[in-house]
Amino acid sequence: MAKRRANGEGTITKRKDGRYHAAAYVYRPDGTRTRKFVYGQTREEVADKLTEMQEMTRQGIPAASSTMAFGDYLTYWLAAIAPDRLKPSTLNSYEGLTRLYIRPALGKKRLNRLSPTDVRRFLTDFKSACLCCLRGADKERPKEKQTCCAAGRCCERRPSARTVQYIHAVLRSALQQAMREELIARNVARIVETPTVNRTEVRPLDAGEVKALLKVARPHRLYALWLLLISTGLRRGEALAVTWSDVDLSAGTLRVRRNVQRIRRELIFGTPKTTRSIRTVSLPRRCVQALAEHRETQEQERKIAGPKWKPAPGQPSGLIFTTSTGRVIDPRGLNRMLIILCRNAKVRRVRVHDLRHTCASLLLAQGVDARTIMETLGHSTITMTLDTYAHVMGTTLRAAADRMDDALGLDGGESDPEGESAA
Repeated sequence: MAKRRANGEGTITKRKDGRYHAAAYVYRPDGTRTRKFVYGQTREEVADKLTEMQEMTRQGIPAASSTMAFGDYLTYWLAAIAPDRLKPSTLNSYEGLTRLYIRPALGKKRLNRLSPTDVRRFLTDFKSACLCCLRGADKERPKEKQTCCAAGRCCERRPSARTVQYIHAVLRSALQQAMREELIARNVARIVETPTVNRTEVRPLDAGEVKALLKVARPHRLYALWLLLISTGLRRGEALAVTWSDVDLSAGTLRVRRNVQRIRRELIFGTPKTTRSIRTVSLPRRCVQALAEHRETQEQERKIAGPKWKPAPGQPSGLIFTTSTGRVIDPRGLNRMLIILCRNAKVRRVRVHDLRHTCASLLLAQGVDARTIMETLGHSTITMTLDTYAHVMGTTLRAAADRMDDALGLDGGESDPEGESAA
């Protein structure tokens, strides 16, 4: 009589269809044990798979992948893992993309059954779908706002290429964490090619438009802010979070070390997104003078406000740019102010972020090198600077060609004598 195999050693059996299958007890990711089956065409193939499972079990490594729904895992990832690794604004964006688009389409899929084909098909369908109808899948929206295509009046709005790229980033990050926790064997989102994004051409203000805008902004109580944004290229959240302790007017420098952003209904102060964004910026003399005048104006406003001067909870003390009662300015409010200034200055309407582009284009026009511009703007890499402003570098490139003529000692009508003799 054959000796009975011990519990846990596994079994190999031939099926009626001629194939073989093996079974053994393995660990789940939560530490419990379950019986797992593997299949193959030959006994040797199945034996190898069985040996691999048993070796993982001996090492305490989970060999059974998670069968939880992908939507449930996303909820866990966003609540327990992502807050410690993402900036608040990024987390808020990921939560919205997950709730509106990813969970309705892929939420019911099993985590261990999610395939590259599922991800690729989802991204393809997402790119071509109506944006309002995609959002209509959100159960929290009122029924009358569920879809527009169903009513026969499609809005024809489609997700931007950048939104598609963000969706792919959420999938990739979530599944990568699932791999680290050994819930799945591979990250199927990494297998799918990242969607490409065609950069839109930056259209900054020219020198004439800048002068017209600053002339109109001169009587504005935040004139120093507008001049600072144009002169240094600070992001709006960075400029609104600068305190007087960050500025050295005698040395003409400003330290960028925090920003402010609106997350849902709150204004939250935090650190810039990258380490490159934490920087020291040199201030033009006009900025130094405007800031000195702004300090005097702020002191007068403080005296007039009296007890009404109350900074918001969590707000750093000594903010340079505040409301007339000492509270932090909502970054979104700057856009509305700029729209009015552009209208009064009779220049084309631009965003606050376009003032950052304007700063870079003005520096390029003055022959400032890309590396210095990168440090001024706080870009993470010089590649970002070159890619963003490649189309406005004509003046710099022309100047480089002229300098080469000077270095070679050749003018436009002079020929190379060595070239003539060689010919």
